[in-house]
Amino acid sequence: MTTTTLAVLVPLLPFLGAAAGLLLGRTAPGYVRPLAVLPSLTSLVLAVLVAVRQDGGQAINAATELTPTGSVPIELSLHIDGFAALVAVLVGVVASCVQIYSTGYLRNDPRCPSYAALISLFTSAMLLVVYSGDLIVLLVGWEVMGICSYFLVGHYWETPEARAASIKAFLVTKLGDVPFLIGLFALGTDAGSFRITTVLGTVASGGLHHPTLVALLLLAGVAGKSALFPLHTWLPDAMAGPTPVSALIHAATMVAAGIYFVARLLPVFQASSAAMVVLAVMAAVTMAGSALAALAQDDIKRVLAYSTIGQLGYMAGALAVGDRGAAVFHLLSHGAFKALLFLAAGVIIHASGTNSLAVMSRMTGLRSRVPDAYWTMTVALLALAAIPPFSGFFSKEAVLGAAEHVATGHTEHAPGSAGWIVLIAGLVTAVLTAAYATRLWLLAFHGRGVEARDHGKEPRSMTVVLWVLAVPSLAFGLAYGALPDWFDGRDLTPVLTTSVLGTGLALVGGIVTYGAWRHTTALAPRVPMGAVVAHPDAEPARVEAEAIASHAPTFGDVAYAPDPADPGRLLLGPLHRHAAVGFHLDAVYNVLFVRPVQAGATLVRFLDREVVETYVRGAAALPRLLGAAVRRAQTGNVQTYVSALLAGTVVLVVAALLVATGA
Repeated sequence: MTTTTLAVLVPLLPFLGAAAGLLLGRTAPGYVRPLAVLPSLTSLVLAVLVAVRQDGGQAINAATELTPTGSVPIELSLHIDGFAALVAVLVGVVASCVQIYSTGYLRNDPRCPSYAALISLFTSAMLLVVYSGDLIVLLVGWEVMGICSYFLVGHYWETPEARAASIKAFLVTKLGDVPFLIGLFALGTDAGSFRITTVLGTVASGGLHHPTLVALLLLAGVAGKSALFPLHTWLPDAMAGPTPVSALIHAATMVAAGIYFVARLLPVFQASSAAMVVLAVMAAVTMAGSALAALAQDDIKRVLAYSTIGQLGYMAGALAVGDRGAAVFHLLSHGAFKALLFLAAGVIIHASGTNSLAVMSRMTGLRSRVPDAYWTMTVALLALAAIPPFSGFFSKEAVLGAAEHVATGHTEHAPGSAGWIVLIAGLVTAVLTAAYATRLWLLAFHGRGVEARDHGKEPRSMTVVLWVLAVPSLAFGLAYGALPDWFDGRDLTPVLTTSVLGTGLALVGGIVTYGAWRHTTALAPRVPMGAVVAHPDAEPARVEAEAIASHAPTFGDVAYAPDPADPGRLLLGPLHRHAAVGFHLDAVYNVLFVRPVQAGATLVRFLDREVVETYVRGAAALPRLLGAAVRRAQTGNVQTYVSALLAGTVVLVVAALLVATGA
């Protein structure tokens, strides 16, 4: 079988699995699990074969014209270089792990068939984006992911949080997609083709007429899809969906699509120095702001959501300094440990019966109840904090090293100002990342108070997946020496200066947070407020539906005040209450956009009812009055009719005589 055929099957198999799952899920429930797992696993195997055959060498290209358009042609084409081959493997690994995990996590959910089918469709759409060599075909996968995220985030549609989150995710990403679409059309018009290779050739020859405008339009779509400032606000709310969905969105699909798009078309953005500086500023604000917000969150999933935003900021920072190798390296590394973090969080939520770190901190022995989640999450958090030798250290160091090279003038791939912006923001974020990772670990696994109830062993399908993902979270970074062949020959060896700075700052962040935790714990009351209500038979779907993103942490029927032993409050001080609500950005958007739109809708409704309908009612009033007058003449009395006839005859005779006399 040719490599092209294998590559076509990689996105096609999950799509067929999704179609079969939607058709057979209700009528043949026994097929749900095989249709969920087997297409993803097979697609993963084929993606590995494609990567082996591509081997980081010359890109694999194939194309066929879909239909004559009369102008710029649209082609069903493949463009598989080293980046695409490895990202497709990541998508296959995470999607397969999520599907296997979900068979245990949502085993009693009545909507499991549609859920599994949508996960497969989500996977297929992302793989289409990764392998596509035509921008319009890429756009199809891009938009299908948006639809899938809408349905999956709103999986628990009974809860108002899930309904609101799904609508918000859809609208915010669409807000970025409108300029993104205009940018794609402008790019295709200048190049005379939507083929990625042709577009890149046009950029290299200087044929792009308005590079800054095109780049900024495309960045708007990337900001929406990859949750970069200022269109990042949908991602924390998207935690209203099931935890495995969060793992898929955050690790390998949706938010990864925007970063991958910029990496694939990086010369388009490098054609404009202004666009690169804008991207650097977006990355810096995204990094630092999200890390501060993560340090103030109580919901464990929202901590991880803001963590994802921060790591996407690192990837965008690498692209802003012109190093797509470092960006994709961190994308691959982050995909493994972030999927592990979310899936481990799902186990913890099921065992504790809550999403709230404040409530978990009042439990003793939670780590002994979920040892698999404890050890694997510890590995993932160390990778997130970039502690050597875990994978996050090597990939994050590649980003910082690339920024340092640009800032010090050792390379001209990007403006020096972009290098300094990314480097400073990246070092500050390194401290904050270690701080919120340490805080999460301490509050979740080292609580005091009521003994955590033993809910029994988690399904093996959930725990095995955690250990599978722990391997790349620990060891993938060590492959930095073998990756240059796949990443345009870019040397990913850690730089001494940024390695020491980054690791030292991460250790400082962790140690300071631990000290703050010890201090606040010593001052905290030793008896939890109220009696904890256990849920020994709680299903994860039910638990999550009842415990999503609560500002006042709840557990069972008992509401808790904010935990006084939270080190985040001590570290952030008066900034804490602002960081906890994302620095009021949603409130700002509500004033700038939501209220004006609502006011406009109210005005339109008033004009429709009071002006347009008034004219419509007025146009009908005269015929109605005439009809009423005629109706009064129809009395049904024969004598009245005869009298009217005689009177009319007399009138006519008199009128005729007058006319004759006058004549």
